[in-house]
Amino acid sequence: MPVPVPQQRSVPAAETSHGDLTLLVIEDDPAGTTITVPELSAAAGTRVRIRTARNLTEAARLLTDDVDCILLDLALPLTGGGAGPGTATADAGTSGTGTADSGSLPEPVSERADELAALTHVLGIAPQHAVLALTAQDDTELAAEAVRVGAQDYLFRGELDARVLSRAIRYAVERKRADTAQHQLTESRLRAQENARLERGLLPTPLLDGSGLSFAARYRPGRSRALLGGDFYDVVRTPDGTVHAMIGDVCGHGPDEAALGVELRIAWRALTLAGLCGDELLSTLQQVLEHERQSEEIFATLCTVDIAPDGRRAGLCLAGHPAPLLARHGLPARLLPYQDGGPALGLLPRARWPRRQVELGGAWSLMMYTDGLIEGRVGTGGSERLGQDGMVAMVNSRLEQGLAGEELLEAAVAEVRELNGGELTDDVAVLLLGRDPERIRRWGGSAPRSHPGSPVVARPLGAQRPPL
Repeated sequence: MPVPVPQQRSVPAAETSHGDLTLLVIEDDPAGTTITVPELSAAAGTRVRIRTARNLTEAARLLTDDVDCILLDLALPLTGGGAGPGTATADAGTSGTGTADSGSLPEPVSERADELAALTHVLGIAPQHAVLALTAQDDTELAAEAVRVGAQDYLFRGELDARVLSRAIRYAVERKRADTAQHQLTESRLRAQENARLERGLLPTPLLDGSGLSFAARYRPGRSRALLGGDFYDVVRTPDGTVHAMIGDVCGHGPDEAALGVELRIAWRALTLAGLCGDELLSTLQQVLEHERQSEEIFATLCTVDIAPDGRRAGLCLAGHPAPLLARHGLPARLLPYQDGGPALGLLPRARWPRRQVELGGAWSLMMYTDGLIEGRVGTGGSERLGQDGMVAMVNSRLEQGLAGEELLEAAVAEVRELNGGELTDDVAVLLLGRDPERIRRWGGSAPRSHPGSPVVARPLGAQRPPL
């Protein structure tokens, strides 16, 4: 028999155990090989199965998933006939089934392209298999070139014995496993980096220059290892001095919902800068949602606030969204009125969203949030939700401790997670706007500023990425 074989179960080569391997020998004259299967089995202490092919066409038919390693004679011509493939086994195991497509012959790129043409072809039809190159003993240069092209190792015909072959097979299989794992890890890292850059670029950059308001935000998607979820928010200041803030939530928190949330946020900013607000803006956003959603069952809740240039009053519109929390200087926080809110976007075709006028006062702090913050579990066994009342009580207790801005956000979100007994499963978005006639400090925390009164930069939950 040509070459020794380790045998394998009918599983992909990458999952093969050390003691059960299968070798496919591709050699023009298998009868000329001196190594026998019993010799290899005795040397390696393993069950052995060997398959032989006299040309590449036969090799393609025998190349099934249970083949662990290929031993290729580099002297094998690309074309040629020969008898049908032979099979020898050292145990009673059954051979794998399946068919491998031979594919098209890749163009050799080596300086010794003609001599390595068979190897290039095998690498093309068996990219997941370990390959050993067999060559003449005096052709070290060709052997090294074979490894450079893609073989895991090489063997010389004159040195081929059971011990050398057994060690070479095991080494080739393990090296191929390691190379495949490293390649997959590299691809995964590159994909993750690209996704992170893409999602980071889709997050909002608040436009608040000249407003005199402080700003802070936290954002955490519910799905694992993501930067974006179905929640979205934005804040912009229009040329007339009005500050417009928005926060919304697309039902669900998968990649499709995240994409739709980004579309709605960008549409909201464009419409706001174009001068729309209140019912007119929400009606147009609903049209965008209806055209972009994948199913008629998809809807989105939304809360918009437009703060007058003097900062003392605001217009509030609710589309099925929780009401914001307002804390005036020296007074406990309370929910803004929500009785006149309209339905979520995408539920009713001709819905209307009344705009309620709200008095803010001279010094105030306004917290807007999505329902992921209030739907966490609390109590023994997690049978109850935190709810808006629980959130108001929690925020007030933190205010009594003197927390504000960034510190308040960090403490509030951390407490919600703690009450939930772990990470929240839904997306969470929270933003804070604040006004202090003397100095923007109460809700600014320790976040960086370019000068007193400039907006605080938003920072996401955790440390997955730099500030927005």
